[in-house]
Amino acid sequence: MAASDTPMALDGLVVLDLSRILAGPTATQLLGDLGATVIKVENPKSGGDDTRGWGPNYAMGTDGKRTDLSAYFMAANRNKLSISVDLSTEDGQETVRHLAARADVVIENYKPDGLQKYGLDHATLLKVHPGLVYCSISGFGQTGPNRDQPGYDLMAQGYGGIMSLTGAPEGPPMKVGVGIADVMCGMYATIGILAALRHRDATGEGQHIDLSLVDAQMAWLINEGTNFLTSGKLPERRGNAHPNIVPYDAFPCSDGHVLLAVGNDAQFARFCDVIELPGLSDDPAYTTNLARIENRVALTAKINKALSGLSREEILTRCHKVKVPAGPIHTVAEALQSDQSKARGAVVEMQAAYTEKGTVALLANPLKFSRTPVQYRRPPPRLGQDSQLVRALFEILPEAD
Repeated sequence: MAASDTPMALDGLVVLDLSRILAGPTATQLLGDLGATVIKVENPKSGGDDTRGWGPNYAMGTDGKRTDLSAYFMAANRNKLSISVDLSTEDGQETVRHLAARADVVIENYKPDGLQKYGLDHATLLKVHPGLVYCSISGFGQTGPNRDQPGYDLMAQGYGGIMSLTGAPEGPPMKVGVGIADVMCGMYATIGILAALRHRDATGEGQHIDLSLVDAQMAWLINEGTNFLTSGKLPERRGNAHPNIVPYDAFPCSDGHVLLAVGNDAQFARFCDVIELPGLSDDPAYTTNLARIENRVALTAKINKALSGLSREEILTRCHKVKVPAGPIHTVAEALQSDQSKARGAVVEMQAAYTEKGTVALLANPLKFSRTPVQYRRPPPRLGQDSQLVRALFEILPEAD
């Protein structure tokens, strides 16, 4: 854990987090990792953030019983203070208004206009606090014919097109294995918030950021989206294969599969030499990447045959020797326990006195700063555990009985 006197990039920034599940919490955890004070507002009547109940994996308490810290919740909620607030009450609404008055940023993921009835919507708060940066995350955004539809990662992946590209060519459309639409939306939210803060610091003007899961997912269709816009042709599902590079895929070998990412013609020539396919790189059908794309099926069959008698380690050794990109397909355990993972600190153990082990293991922030390093100051909180602390810090009266 970094020393407490080490400067952090977002020291002094106060973030009021009215979000739940994954997109908003991903953004606020990142801001918290960078030094912001993040106040997570949770409704005690509903059990707090929905993901507290998304098992089956939970941190066990000192009494040996399951806590409200599911692995899912812990993935996106460190470096936050949790305060219990019921927004349906006048006291709860006044508490949030008080916190908003002290905050630099408010982030929420209610349905469009969902906070209007409490007087906590962006228009109301920005009128009172014109320097506030207010970020709204929803499934489809604040406008458009689908604005009132609920937003979940699966629906965003389906509506935004990524599922049509994912999976085996002859198989069904497939979502990405984690909630990537949520996570990437959270990343866009973080960038938008930091940009709006820079504008606020220069001009004094806050603003509203309207961000949706579907908008963000369409934006990261990247080359496949632009391929369609350029050609008018629908992209095809190719499993692990690349639409614009061949060979770039997972290939079977004698003891499993190996990844190859041959990015240019020179690499392809060296690859053909080391896997003993002499003359293949001189064949006009395969000499250039464009030719290899046009003859993808025939080339893949030749590579499969050449690799079928070689082990994964033999293929990797040969390819690495001539600087051809190749790699293994790790399980999660192999990835997180690898030498590279340990060298880069991909896993962090945080002290958590309320757990049976006294610690929780979390995925670390990948950012490596030379001057303002990420700090792991607070483990994921129990529901409402910091209510008294937050009320004291921000001079809020206790809720009425």
